Amino acid sequence: MKTSVLAALLLAAAILPAAAQSGPTPQEQMACRGDAGKFCAEHIGKPPQMNACLRENKTKLSDACRKVVESHGG
Repeated sequence: MKTSVLAALLLAAAILPAAAQSGPTPQEQMACRGDAGKFCAEHIGKPPQMNACLRENKTKLSDACRKVVESHGG
């Protein structure tokens, strides 16, 4: 259980660009959680690679996650 919570937190922290002035909101994290795991699981814990992967897969993302990525420059 603790491992899955830690993995979820690492995933959420990796979703949005490290260069963003503010971190992702909880709502933004939840919007992209499934897409990040589905399309970019190999990049969990690697924010620059995760962000690039989400941008590369933008057309495949859910509407909610696509809006988050676009709102952060993706």
